Amino acid sequence: MVPSLLAFHVFAILQISTAFRLPTVPAKATPVRAASSAAVSVSLGGVTYVNQGLAELGAPLQLKPGTWQALSNGSFTGTLVVQPDRGFNVISTIDYQARRHELDFVLTPYYDSADLTFAAAQKTFALTYKDTVLETSGLDPSAIRAAMSGAGTNPLADPQMPIAMSMREGLVANADGTYWTSDEYGPYIYLFSADGHLIQTIQPPQAILPFDSKGNLNFTANVDPATGRGAKPSQASQSPSSGNGVVPLPLSSSGKVEATSEIHFVSEGVFLCLARDGNGHGGSGDKIKYKHADLFSIANATDIHGTAFDSPSTPVAPKGKLSKTITPATYVSFVDYADATQLARFGLHNGALLIFIATQTTTPLLDAKWESLALAPVGDSSAPDDFFLFTASDNDFLSTQGVSLGVPYNAGEDVDNQFLVFRVTLPGASANVKKALGLC
Repeated sequence: MVPSLLAFHVFAILQISTAFRLPTVPAKATPVRAASSAAVSVSLGGVTYVNQGLAELGAPLQLKPGTWQALSNGSFTGTLVVQPDRGFNVISTIDYQARRHELDFVLTPYYDSADLTFAAAQKTFALTYKDTVLETSGLDPSAIRAAMSGAGTNPLADPQMPIAMSMREGLVANADGTYWTSDEYGPYIYLFSADGHLIQTIQPPQAILPFDSKGNLNFTANVDPATGRGAKPSQASQSPSSGNGVVPLPLSSSGKVEATSEIHFVSEGVFLCLARDGNGHGGSGDKIKYKHADLFSIANATDIHGTAFDSPSTPVAPKGKLSKTITPATYVSFVDYADATQLARFGLHNGALLIFIATQTTTPLLDAKWESLALAPVGDSSAPDDFFLFTASDNDFLSTQGVSLGVPYNAGEDVDNQFLVFRVTLPGASANVKKALGLC
């Protein structure tokens, strides 16, 4: 059965600088209609989860607590907190100051089956730039700051850590204005104040830290570490489900892992997982073969926390084979971003670009790098387990008219940030979602 997409938006970022302005799209709400297409359901741990499809046309994003609101006309408003990773540094590393942006939005879900034009589709999710908070900067990612006195016993004493923290890959906004974020190269988890000052640092187990062949921490991305950081971590994107487990990610037809770029807490032991290939606009190829928001459960998985697997000398999968002492998480496919029918409803497509000479417009290709997930309640009393699943792409600052650190650049192509919103049924998620958004 084919699900239905609900909303979409493309956010063009053509000028990248310390104080840039993002375009404003005017909001025009219209009443929503009942979904016209059948949903796709999966079972995990005896619970049925439903993908009802796309409702609308960055890197990490979260909904700001206290901003989510349903309007009388069927639309919704709120504020997204979004976080770019490291600036335009495809050629070489730059001194990019980490930051987070706030974007106000109006979501007007589209439930009809008729295909919208690309221009009309963007009106289902109107975005307006609001604010930017600048954080820590640093040039040398291989530099290391010594551990503070009390590290390991005092939670406010920082461990040994990288000086540069600009490759941000996770985000959780707190009700008091503080927020948690993670850094790919550490990979560490950080707590920041609302105005961008570092409060606390959490170091992961030794098995995840990037050690070189001599046993020294080496946070650079220019060379792969001897141990640790084998795959991009998503630790700070999640909520407090206890235990650590091993997740078996999907494989391509050639046996390559479809690596995860985000995980998001759903309910105790259950998570959403954004697994994807590198194809799409701005990627290694046009044709997307796997780009999903899937589900996994660690309910029956082996908890490896506090075991020998915390040490790099005891890998969970020596020579690529999972240890027989470990039961992995249960993983199921859920939301397919590249469903052709759903993309067409919002003027998008998968595959080579189609150019219409008569109008001189292009049917936009779905972006390659999708790296964020967020949930908000639909508020339908007849479907209390229904949620909007927000997701956004990372454009790597690819622009032919970019400005970085005051210097213009041409990356050879223009890749806009894209935002998608799906409607999904997630039993057991209500309490956590409402608490995260300050609704209870």
